Amino acid sequence: MNGFDDKGWCVFPPEPAVLDWVRYAAADAARALADPAQAPQYQCGGTWFVGLDALGNDAQGRVRGSGPLTGRAVDFLTSGTGFWPALHRAQVSVTFPGYPLPREGETEAGFRYRKNRDAAHVDGLIGRGTPRRRFVEEPHAFVLGIPLNHADAGAAPLVVWEGSHHMMQTAFAGAFSGQAPEKLAALDVTEVYQDTRRRAFDSCRRTVITAPPGSAIVLHRLLLHGVAPWAEGAQAEDDRRMIAYFRPEISGGPAAWVAPGA
Repeated sequence: MNGFDDKGWCVFPPEPAVLDWVRYAAADAARALADPAQAPQYQCGGTWFVGLDALGNDAQGRVRGSGPLTGRAVDFLTSGTGFWPALHRAQVSVTFPGYPLPREGETEAGFRYRKNRDAAHVDGLIGRGTPRRRFVEEPHAFVLGIPLNHADAGAAPLVVWEGSHHMMQTAFAGAFSGQAPEKLAALDVTEVYQDTRRRAFDSCRRTVITAPPGSAIVLHRLLLHGVAPWAEGAQAEDDRRMIAYFRPEISGGPAAWVAPGA
């Protein structure tokens, strides 16, 4: 589909079923943004609402009266994995003009990386300790992003490094080789991850992804991706860019996460 295997991402164009779902999800996201209990989710000097578990959807994706989440992206992912998982409460990632400002506790080097490298990362790798070490503690099956409003290409867009998922798969498979499956989540992958990330920056095309409400963005679970700074003069509906993200964990843990395929 649209070069997904090679690039590691694709966008499904708007369709009525998704656009109808977005009407309910966007309203629920606006409620979360205004909820005092969600105030700690505002980071980077108030220019980013992290939005973890902020959407009030159920396991089928229903949000405050909407139908289940359906559409061509759901069909594509279902055909690729052989099943459609129960959904967690979605992240509602919202950025505002001026993103990024330094995040609380962020080092100067960390903030430079956020500005200059879009805080690029592979989902599922959790940092522990000081200095921070990385472990595959939350292996995802896929990343599904649903834009909730209209935004310019310069309004802190999603960016990806095309083909980086192949590099990550090879590198992590090598690191996991010979290890017992039940011990993979405790394996320190910091060096292999950082080395592969550097090589991806040098050899993979950085691509900006924008899509209107009603569309759906699918990322391979191992794709290197991030969020670009909000460009001067960029515009977005209600002065914010909103995307709902689903990242259900993969059955089979880190061994399945690093296996070839979609």
